[in-house]
Amino acid sequence: MRFASRRIAMVGPERVEALVEGTLGAPIKVTFLDGKARRREVLELQSDWWPGQPVWTGMVHARSVSVQIRPILNGYELAHRGIRARTRVYTEQEAALAALMPEKAPPDISKLLLCPMPGLVKAIHVAAGQEIKAGEPLCVVEAMKMENILRAERDGTVKAIKAKPGDSLAVDAVIMEFA
Repeated sequence: MRFASRRIAMVGPERVEALVEGTLGAPIKVTFLDGKARRREVLELQSDWWPGQPVWTGMVHARSVSVQIRPILNGYELAHRGIRARTRVYTEQEAALAALMPEKAPPDISKLLLCPMPGLVKAIHVAAGQEIKAGEPLCVVEAMKMENILRAERDGTVKAIKAKPGDSLAVDAVIMEFA
């Protein structure tokens, strides 16, 4: 079976261009290229690994190597000797299209108190409009027959309370908002 030989790997934010030669089931040669297409480093890989297996085990320059592989959205997280790297491998056309995709910014939750686990609200110790200090108890959530006191992380003002005693909350449910 043949595959596209020119690949673009995104290792974290770094773009790495490579030329992959060989066929599946046989030794594969990977040549890393710099931006001007000059050869930079050649790796000779041999493995029976197939997508979906949790560990890549094979030979790199005739040395035995194992890399833990976890699937992520459109790629894999690789772990080897305590180093983790989020990696995505594209053909040249896929890389060009992926570069056009906007990055989705994570929501700002800095002004929210979220329920850290599924549980039952036992008590609310503050009121809307109240000034709070760091470390002050805000509410109590019972989970698995244990009461957890949720405290203020910093000084501020309570803007709104979204839950009341007796409410059953899911993970990340909003308990209160801060100004």
